[in-house]
Amino acid sequence: MKPTAATTLPAQRDVRRTTLHALGALLIFGAAVLATGRAHAQASVPSGVAPPAAGQAVAIFAGGCFWCVESDFDPVPGVISTTSGYIGGKTANPTYEEVSSHTTGHAEAVKIVFDPVKVSYRQLVDRFWHTIDPTTVDRQFCDHGSPYRTAIFAVNAEQVTQAQASKAAMEKTKPFKEPVVTQILLASDFYPAEGYHQDYYKKNPVRYKFYRSSCGRDARLSSLWGDLAGK
Repeated sequence: MKPTAATTLPAQRDVRRTTLHALGALLIFGAAVLATGRAHAQASVPSGVAPPAAGQAVAIFAGGCFWCVESDFDPVPGVISTTSGYIGGKTANPTYEEVSSHTTGHAEAVKIVFDPVKVSYRQLVDRFWHTIDPTTVDRQFCDHGSPYRTAIFAVNAEQVTQAQASKAAMEKTKPFKEPVVTQILLASDFYPAEGYHQDYYKKNPVRYKFYRSSCGRDARLSSLWGDLAGK
Protein backbone atom coordinates (compact mmCIF):
# COMPACT_ATOMS: atom_id res chain seq x y z
CA MET A 1 0.00 0.00 0.00
CA LYS A 2 1.32 3.40 -0.95
CA PRO A 3 2.00 5.56 2.14
CA THR A 4 -0.31 8.52 2.58
CA ALA A 5 0.56 11.91 4.07
CA ALA A 6 -1.17 10.81 7.26
CA THR A 7 1.14 7.79 7.63
CA THR A 8 4.42 9.43 6.50
CA LEU A 9 4.32 12.45 8.83
CA PRO A 10 4.48 10.42 12.10
CA ALA A 11 7.31 8.35 10.62
CA GLN A 12 9.25 11.48 9.67
CA ARG A 13 8.74 12.87 13.17
CA ASP A 14 10.11 9.63 14.64
CA VAL A 15 13.20 9.86 12.43
CA ARG A 16 13.79 13.50 13.39
CA ARG A 17 13.27 12.70 17.08
CA THR A 18 15.77 9.83 16.91
CA THR A 19 18.28 12.02 15.08
CA LEU A 20 17.92 14.84 17.60
CA HIS A 21 18.39 12.42 20.49
CA ALA A 22 21.55 11.05 18.86
CA LEU A 23 22.93 14.55 18.26
CA GLY A 24 22.20 15.49 21.85
CA ALA A 25 24.03 12.44 23.11
CA LEU A 26 27.02 13.28 20.90
CA LEU A 27 27.11 16.84 22.22
CA ILE A 28 27.00 15.64 25.83
CA PHE A 29 29.77 13.12 25.11
CA GLY A 30 31.88 15.76 23.38
CA ALA A 31 31.51 18.15 26.32
CA ALA A 32 32.58 15.40 28.70
CA VAL A 33 35.65 14.63 26.57
CA LEU A 34 36.63 18.30 26.47
CA ALA A 35 36.19 18.64 30.22
CA THR A 36 38.34 15.55 30.79
CA GLY A 37 40.98 16.94 28.45
CA ARG A 38 41.08 20.26 30.28
CA ALA A 39 41.34 18.51 33.63
CA HIS A 40 44.16 16.30 32.32
CA ALA A 41 46.03 19.30 30.92
CA GLN A 42 45.75 21.14 34.22
CA ALA A 43 46.79 18.08 36.20
CA SER A 44 49.85 17.58 33.99
CA VAL A 45 51.53 20.61 35.58
CA PRO A 46 52.37 20.35 39.31
CA SER A 47 50.59 22.81 41.58
CA GLY A 48 53.83 24.61 42.37
CA VAL A 49 54.68 25.14 38.71
CA ALA A 50 52.68 27.92 37.07
CA PRO A 51 51.20 26.75 33.75
CA PRO A 52 53.07 28.29 30.83
CA ALA A 53 51.44 30.72 28.44
CA ALA A 54 49.87 29.43 25.24
CA GLY A 55 52.51 28.09 22.89
CA GLN A 56 55.08 27.67 25.67
CA ALA A 57 56.29 24.70 27.73
CA VAL A 58 58.26 24.11 30.94
CA ALA A 59 61.32 22.00 31.76
CA ILE A 60 62.88 21.68 35.23
CA PHE A 61 66.47 20.55 35.74
CA ALA A 62 68.57 20.20 38.87
CA GLY A 63 72.23 20.40 37.95
CA GLY A 64 74.05 21.62 41.02
CA CYS A 65 74.46 25.38 41.42
CA PHE A 66 71.42 26.99 39.84
CA TRP A 67 73.43 30.06 38.78
CA CYS A 68 75.35 27.79 36.42
CA VAL A 69 72.28 26.02 35.07
CA GLU A 70 70.72 29.39 34.24
CA SER A 71 73.84 30.52 32.38
CA ASP A 72 74.00 27.24 30.47
CA PHE A 73 70.42 27.42 29.18
CA ASP A 74 69.69 31.13 28.73
CA PRO A 75 71.63 31.27 25.43
CA VAL A 76 69.76 28.33 23.88
CA PRO A 77 67.56 29.48 20.96
CA GLY A 78 63.94 28.92 21.94
CA VAL A 79 64.49 29.37 25.68
CA ILE A 80 62.26 32.20 26.85
CA SER A 81 63.21 32.44 30.53
CA THR A 82 65.00 30.66 33.36
CA THR A 83 64.13 30.83 37.05
CA SER A 84 66.30 29.52 39.87
CA GLY A 85 64.45 27.76 42.66
CA TYR A 86 63.99 24.78 44.93
CA ILE A 87 62.21 21.48 44.29
CA GLY A 88 61.86 17.97 45.66
CA GLY A 89 61.70 18.82 49.37
CA LYS A 90 59.25 18.64 52.25
CA THR A 91 59.10 22.28 53.40
CA ALA A 92 56.84 24.87 51.80
CA ASN A 93 58.44 28.12 50.65
CA PRO A 94 61.97 27.27 51.82
CA THR A 95 64.67 29.89 52.09
CA TYR A 96 68.17 29.54 50.71
CA GLU A 97 69.51 29.18 54.25
CA GLU A 98 67.07 26.37 55.00
CA VAL A 99 67.86 24.51 51.79
CA SER A 100 71.59 24.98 52.36
CA SER A 101 71.24 23.42 55.82
CA HIS A 102 70.43 20.11 54.05
CA THR A 103 67.32 19.63 56.20
CA THR A 104 64.45 20.42 53.80
CA GLY A 105 65.24 17.84 51.13
CA HIS A 106 65.14 20.37 48.30
CA ALA A 107 67.48 20.50 45.34
CA GLU A 108 68.62 23.67 43.66
CA ALA A 109 66.93 23.64 40.26
CA VAL A 110 66.01 25.83 37.32
CA LYS A 111 62.61 26.14 35.69
CA ILE A 112 63.01 26.75 31.96
CA VAL A 113 60.17 28.22 29.92
CA PHE A 114 60.69 27.49 26.24
CA ASP A 115 59.07 27.64 22.83
CA PRO A 116 58.65 24.00 21.68
CA VAL A 117 58.48 25.14 18.05
CA LYS A 118 62.05 26.44 18.29
CA VAL A 119 63.55 23.89 20.66
CA SER A 120 62.11 20.56 21.77
CA TYR A 121 62.07 19.14 25.29
CA ARG A 122 64.24 16.26 24.08
CA GLN A 123 66.85 18.71 22.78
CA LEU A 124 66.94 20.45 26.16
CA VAL A 125 67.40 17.13 27.97
CA ASP A 126 70.15 16.10 25.55
CA ARG A 127 71.95 19.37 26.32
CA PHE A 128 71.40 18.98 30.06
CA TRP A 129 73.52 15.82 30.23
CA HIS A 130 76.51 17.67 28.79
CA THR A 131 76.26 20.47 31.38
CA ILE A 132 76.45 18.23 34.47
CA ASP A 133 78.46 15.42 36.02
CA PRO A 134 75.83 12.64 36.04
CA THR A 135 78.12 10.19 37.84
CA THR A 136 78.02 11.67 41.37
CA VAL A 137 75.39 11.36 44.10
CA ASP A 138 74.54 14.48 46.14
CA ARG A 139 77.41 16.40 44.64
CA GLN A 140 78.31 18.61 41.70
CA PHE A 141 81.92 19.65 41.41
CA CYS A 142 82.95 21.53 44.59
CA ASP A 143 79.40 21.62 46.02
CA HIS A 144 78.44 18.72 48.29
CA GLY A 145 75.11 17.61 49.77
CA SER A 146 71.58 16.77 48.66
CA PRO A 147 70.78 20.33 47.44
CA TYR A 148 73.36 19.74 44.69
CA ARG A 149 72.06 16.41 43.40
CA THR A 150 71.26 16.11 39.72
CA ALA A 151 67.76 15.27 38.52
CA ILE A 152 65.31 15.82 35.71
CA PHE A 153 61.94 16.85 37.14
CA ALA A 154 59.40 16.06 34.43
CA VAL A 155 56.10 17.96 34.55
CA ASN A 156 54.10 15.17 32.89
CA ALA A 157 54.30 11.55 31.77
CA GLU A 158 55.33 12.48 28.23
CA GLN A 159 58.38 14.31 29.55
CA VAL A 160 59.28 11.25 31.65
CA THR A 161 59.20 9.13 28.50
CA GLN A 162 61.33 11.58 26.52
CA ALA A 163 63.83 12.00 29.35
CA GLN A 164 64.20 8.24 29.72
CA ALA A 165 64.75 7.87 25.98
CA SER A 166 67.39 10.59 26.07
CA LYS A 167 69.13 8.91 29.02
CA ALA A 168 69.11 5.52 27.29
CA ALA A 169 70.64 7.01 24.14
CA MET A 170 73.25 8.92 26.14
CA GLU A 171 74.29 5.81 28.10
CA LYS A 172 75.07 4.02 24.84
CA THR A 173 77.42 6.75 23.62
CA LYS A 174 78.84 8.37 26.79
CA PRO A 175 82.63 8.68 26.67
CA PHE A 176 83.17 7.56 30.30
CA LYS A 177 82.74 4.26 32.16
CA GLU A 178 81.11 5.44 35.38
CA PRO A 179 77.36 4.71 35.76
CA VAL A 180 74.84 7.51 35.40
CA VAL A 181 73.06 8.21 38.70
CA THR A 182 70.95 11.23 37.72
CA GLN A 183 67.30 10.59 38.53
CA ILE A 184 64.23 11.21 36.37
CA LEU A 185 61.28 12.15 38.57
CA LEU A 186 57.85 13.71 38.31
CA ALA A 187 58.04 17.31 39.46
CA SER A 188 56.67 18.38 42.81
CA ASP A 189 56.16 21.97 43.95
CA PHE A 190 58.76 24.40 42.63
CA TYR A 191 59.60 27.45 44.74
CA PRO A 192 61.43 30.37 43.10
CA ALA A 193 64.63 31.34 44.91
CA GLU A 194 65.29 34.77 46.35
CA GLY A 195 65.67 37.65 43.93
CA TYR A 196 69.42 38.00 44.37
CA HIS A 197 69.87 34.48 42.96
CA GLN A 198 68.00 35.24 39.74
CA ASP A 199 70.35 36.06 36.85
CA TYR A 200 73.26 36.04 39.29
CA TYR A 201 75.74 35.40 36.49
CA LYS A 202 74.57 38.59 34.77
CA LYS A 203 74.41 40.76 37.89
CA ASN A 204 77.76 39.63 39.29
CA PRO A 205 79.81 38.41 36.31
CA VAL A 206 83.24 38.64 37.97
CA ARG A 207 82.19 36.77 41.11
CA TYR A 208 80.27 34.23 39.05
CA LYS A 209 83.18 33.47 36.74
CA PHE A 210 85.53 33.13 39.71
CA TYR A 211 83.11 30.73 41.44
CA ARG A 212 82.57 28.61 38.34
CA SER A 213 86.28 28.37 37.61
CA SER A 214 87.40 27.72 41.19
CA CYS A 215 84.66 25.12 41.62
CA GLY A 216 86.13 23.16 38.72
CA ARG A 217 82.86 22.85 36.82
CA ASP A 218 84.13 23.40 33.30
CA ALA A 219 87.33 21.42 33.88
CA ARG A 220 85.33 18.38 35.05
CA LEU A 221 82.85 18.71 32.19
CA SER A 222 85.69 18.72 29.69
CA SER A 223 87.25 15.63 31.24
CA LEU A 224 83.90 13.83 31.16
CA TRP A 225 82.40 14.90 27.84
CA GLY A 226 85.31 16.21 25.78
CA ASP A 227 84.08 18.28 22.85
CA LEU A 228 80.46 17.62 23.85
CA ALA A 229 80.80 19.56 27.11
CA GLY A 230 78.15 22.22 27.41
CA LYS A 231 76.58 21.37 24.04
